[in-house]
Amino acid sequence: MSRTKMKAFAIVVVSALALTLAACNNGQSASPGNSGEPSRGTETKDVTITFQNINPDPSTPSYKMIKQIVGQYEQDHPHVKIELDSLNTDQQKLKLKTQAAAKEVPDITIVNPAAQMKPFVDAGLLAPLNDVADKEGLKDTFQNGLLNYYSFDDKLYAFPDGNNIEVVFYNKELFKQAGIQKLPTTFDELITTVKTLKAKGITPIAIGEKDSWTGSLLFMNILLRTNEGPNFLNDVLDGKKTFNDPAFVEAVDAFQELVQAGAFPDGATSIDYNAGGNIFKTGKAAMYIMGTWETGSIDASSVAGKVGAFQFPTVNGKGDVNEYVIAPGSAFAVSANSEHLQETKDFLHYFIKEMPKIQFDLKNAIGSGQKMKGDLKEAGYSELAISLNELFKNVKGGDLAFDNTMNPAIAQAHLSSIQNLFVQKEDSAQVAKEHQNTFEANK
Repeated sequence: MSRTKMKAFAIVVVSALALTLAACNNGQSASPGNSGEPSRGTETKDVTITFQNINPDPSTPSYKMIKQIVGQYEQDHPHVKIELDSLNTDQQKLKLKTQAAAKEVPDITIVNPAAQMKPFVDAGLLAPLNDVADKEGLKDTFQNGLLNYYSFDDKLYAFPDGNNIEVVFYNKELFKQAGIQKLPTTFDELITTVKTLKAKGITPIAIGEKDSWTGSLLFMNILLRTNEGPNFLNDVLDGKKTFNDPAFVEAVDAFQELVQAGAFPDGATSIDYNAGGNIFKTGKAAMYIMGTWETGSIDASSVAGKVGAFQFPTVNGKGDVNEYVIAPGSAFAVSANSEHLQETKDFLHYFIKEMPKIQFDLKNAIGSGQKMKGDLKEAGYSELAISLNELFKNVKGGDLAFDNTMNPAIAQAHLSSIQNLFVQKEDSAQVAKEHQNTFEANK
């Protein structure tokens, strides 16, 4: 898929979520336990399918969703055992690279869209899943255009678990405790908010930067603003801009200003993603700048009912708050070399088919990549979830994450560079130059 098409899909896809949720249809799918058809071959031989995933925290709705669907499937298909390999995101990425090098990819694994998954496709490690998508109209359960992020040469290689935007979650009680009465709408106000919270002994922004994508995702919000709109990275790829562009340098400076203001926890680079999120979810930090996929998890935590969300502010008067860092979800892919390819495809079809209803029932539907049927308010969703659904209605577009746009070599250099800014201040022009040199060497 061309980058132009990807940009168009980003707008269409995110806007679609609110529309589908607003459809307000109380009819749900049939009982999960009755919806899976017995698969060919699974009734005559015992099969173990390895299911690598990135949901290791038992307290999260996503973890419960996986356990519930797997339990249902094993009950309905007694000859099939699903062996879960649950890892933190960066642990999974590292393990998958090692497995891929040995051509021992698990039966089901997790990949990320576009540029991140292309090397696995090019190496022939992933099985095309068009037959799974076509079975019983499964592909039509997804938002229009979303599956294109996971398709190459008209072959689909993965099913995403969501489609999200990045927002600023905030703890209303901690804001009140610090005497903050106005939500920041500009970057200067965000810096002031950080300093006010810091002065009160409150950690301003939770983050787990040991998983280096977290800092990059936050950085991309700033770049989206300093560039006065989306497509900076696409313009670099197209040769229209370089990383030495003032917009990129300005973004590095602003990011460093946030670090220098004391925005993040001490030792942020030694805290992983889950632990970083839990700093916010246990009421120990006032803000959490993250994708809307965290909504259900926040509502299931000890700060439920105390959390609101606002759009990432403008930076130096630049940017549109209705443009977002957009995150087509991590996705479920199947090993081309699976010893149980058909059984794995049968299970994945069942899993994807059941996921929307289970996610909705677990109040984890915000940011879903599949069309949901149901009224959020009637189903008892939180004010936070309902307010985020309203934000989806006005999305004007945005950018994908850095590592979903650039090839892995450039992305890794970028992730390490941003991670380094958490521990030492750097000359922003030099950071930009190093990015450009890496790009030139690896494009």
